[in-house]
Amino acid sequence: MENPFRYSFNEKRYHTFNYYLKTTYKRKVSKVILDGGFTCPNRDGTKGTGGCIFCSQAGSGDSNLALTRSILEQYETNKKVMDRKWPDSLYIPYFQSFSNTYGPLEKIKAMSAPFFEMDEVAEVSIATRCDCLEEDVIDYLDAMAKIKPVWLELGLQTSNDEIGRIINRCYDFNDLKEALYRLEKTSIKTCVHVMDGLPFEDKEGMLQTVKDIAHLPFEAIKIHMLHVIKSTKLAEMYEEKPFELISREEYIDLVVRQLELLPPEIIVERLTGDPIKEDLITPAWLLNKTTILNDIDKLMRKNDTYQGRLYE
Repeated sequence: MENPFRYSFNEKRYHTFNYYLKTTYKRKVSKVILDGGFTCPNRDGTKGTGGCIFCSQAGSGDSNLALTRSILEQYETNKKVMDRKWPDSLYIPYFQSFSNTYGPLEKIKAMSAPFFEMDEVAEVSIATRCDCLEEDVIDYLDAMAKIKPVWLELGLQTSNDEIGRIINRCYDFNDLKEALYRLEKTSIKTCVHVMDGLPFEDKEGMLQTVKDIAHLPFEAIKIHMLHVIKSTKLAEMYEEKPFELISREEYIDLVVRQLELLPPEIIVERLTGDPIKEDLITPAWLLNKTTILNDIDKLMRKNDTYQGRLYE
């Protein structure tokens, strides 16, 4: 069966991050995880405490091998791991933990500026929140984006604000929309994070989130499956009253349906997370990332579908 999807040079029927990088840079590009030493306004009491209920104590930066070191030491340490898999790569420093624009501009400059001077760095990626984007920070990153591409990764998880309150997100969908429209006027690229399986959200709600963002100005998306990890508020909720998570088969079907709703040019950076086995409570099937991605591919071929098929 011929692949009808144009943003692909293999059997993939969605616009992979790998396709974007290889067609842009003609070589392997590896992301290097970093921790800039920031926090979040829903952790420090500005808007709330405890952070999002699913977020770990490391602010989702659990796979960083050099958490206590300086930024450049983290970069060199974690880069070596990538080099063992893919020697002679280019790199994307990825400030993953917490909200990396939640602080004074000078701290953000100190964190990021060295990487714009490195020939081996292709792009810079910064995870943050839509309510942590002061004008001076946007102006600085916009200027830096003239030197190398700059990505801001913005957590949304769901467009349903009631679910957003349950997960202690402490901002609304309109805040995300306003941030994307502000950033559209700059050279900064944006990636939106969506999470399936949130407590009390049904599958139609998860599909609705993708429908709600499909016409907004952003360049990439990450889709995650909710997972319960130790030492989180979600773990406390689960241990007190275990709730049912969507199954592996349901997740694969849901992701395929979500991809159908997205514009074909949107880059898909992730379709599943990478939980650490020792910290994971449930669902165990998330540990088999490769087979999940393979089965998404199989279902798309079986259904003869592709990213954007139902986009209107």
